[in-house]
Amino acid sequence: MQPLKPSLALDMMGGDFGPRSTIPAALAALTEFPELELTFCGDKPLLKRLLAESGVSAHPRIHFVHSDDQVSMADKPSLALRTKRDSSMRHALDLVEQGAVHACVSAGNTGALIAMAHYVLKMLNGVERPALVSALPSCNGKPVYMLDLGATVNADADTLFQFAVMGAVMAEEVIGIRAPRVALLNMGEEEIKGSDQIKRASQLLQECRDLNYIGYIEGNDIFSGKADVIVCDGFVGNVALKTCEGVAKLILKRAQQGVKQRPFAALLSWLCKPALKSLYQGMNPDQYNGASLIGLRGIVVKSHGNATKDAFLSAIRQAVCEVQRQVPAKIKDRLEQVLIDKA
Repeated sequence: MQPLKPSLALDMMGGDFGPRSTIPAALAALTEFPELELTFCGDKPLLKRLLAESGVSAHPRIHFVHSDDQVSMADKPSLALRTKRDSSMRHALDLVEQGAVHACVSAGNTGALIAMAHYVLKMLNGVERPALVSALPSCNGKPVYMLDLGATVNADADTLFQFAVMGAVMAEEVIGIRAPRVALLNMGEEEIKGSDQIKRASQLLQECRDLNYIGYIEGNDIFSGKADVIVCDGFVGNVALKTCEGVAKLILKRAQQGVKQRPFAALLSWLCKPALKSLYQGMNPDQYNGASLIGLRGIVVKSHGNATKDAFLSAIRQAVCEVQRQVPAKIKDRLEQVLIDKA
């Protein structure tokens, strides 16, 4: 089978920087992927002017869908869903639903993107709620997938079970891990600990022969490499991720303060700076790798709101990879198999 030629719709107006980061990222992606087709959703006259300023008057693999509106970072998701039908974000999702493109990439308002994607693309059979998943660094050098990072705040046992199946498919298809180790994030490793839904989810996972479930892990093991997929609800996942980001900032700040207070430490700080910077970047993976909204009947990749050119390019790469690996179809097939085995 020949690899699928990817086509993406880009929300060019989303995020803090809009076209200032999305245009150079898109041009870099076209160079990196010779068969990639891109549809720019946004203010067409503005985008064409900015492209011309970048030295590109026209490109055979760039297409346009004009949008008179855009979703701001302050828009409430429910309001955006009702009133922003002519926004660049909505047009990008509509193109996925229509089959005109394979995937959508946006750095826009996360809540609005989740609400619109859920409404426009609908859920796969067997999936009740979407999950936001991203790869985190680990001590063994291999990425670990964690979900949900904020799409579904309250998840019952069945939803957590579905997240585990979807996360396992991501680990298998995107980074090639065979029989990925799946764990539930909990307040302890003992079976007696945790909420009723966590305990019920654990029971469901233990009974599933299609998953390599290893039990509970605690927060201090997120980056240990003990698990390849870590499952939790969106409230816990988002708080855990933002806490890790805050710790990384604290480490950098304390290191900088130490240099100012102890000039002798300058050399040590200089030697450690690359490692500390890498640690900080790894703690914010949705900015550098792209976070995928999975469980939908289409591919949606969320880039961080303040994404730079390189960050948005990484989100495009993530979307291309998911298109080529046909991730939604793989999730659908695995869920159907799991549900048959459970019956």
